[in-house]
Amino acid sequence: MTKQEQDLLLKQGKMLPVMEHFYTIQGEGFHTGKAAYFIRLGGCDVGCHWCDVKESWDPDLHPLLDAEEVAKTAAQHCKTIVLTGGEPLMWNLEVLTSRLKELGCTIHIETSGAYPVSGHLDWITLSPKKTGLPKAEIYALASELKIIVFNHHDFTFAEEQAAKVNGNCVLYLQSEWSKRSTMYPKITDYILQHPEWHASVQTHKYLNIP
Repeated sequence: MTKQEQDLLLKQGKMLPVMEHFYTIQGEGFHTGKAAYFIRLGGCDVGCHWCDVKESWDPDLHPLLDAEEVAKTAAQHCKTIVLTGGEPLMWNLEVLTSRLKELGCTIHIETSGAYPVSGHLDWITLSPKKTGLPKAEIYALASELKIIVFNHHDFTFAEEQAAKVNGNCVLYLQSEWSKRSTMYPKITDYILQHPEWHASVQTHKYLNIP
């Protein structure tokens, strides 16, 4: 297959750079503890310095897979599907999500919101990053807002982002993993003073699962 043919299939969403896909338990946010099939797409240019999957950033490192075949494999394991990355909205998700819906799946996505929304999505976890702010359109669509807390200014950033989401969006504060011993006491104090917020913890890291 030529590079031109690959680029066309990518643009159409018929093929996607898939870093990995696996069946596990959702470890964080609103759906913590729920069985889910994760599809991790390669490619991200938001550039968070504390990202724990930096190997996902370069899409060329990951194989192009047929979107409908990935959907079929995922649906055989579980009907709750999580699209993550990298930044999954870098790609056209129409083909993948259409097939997943045909197979009876509920589709969640974890995104920075830095790219336009595509595909059929049932639950949008918006995790804004200062290095690549969300597109305006996604704030009204967000199901949950998850702010990663790395330093004290992130509380200010959290409030700025919370002011833009819809009234039904659930608000979460989650410590960056390496800062958890320092930041979770601060997050606890903040939530006690601002009870509209909830704490999110990366339970999958404590459970030693993907």
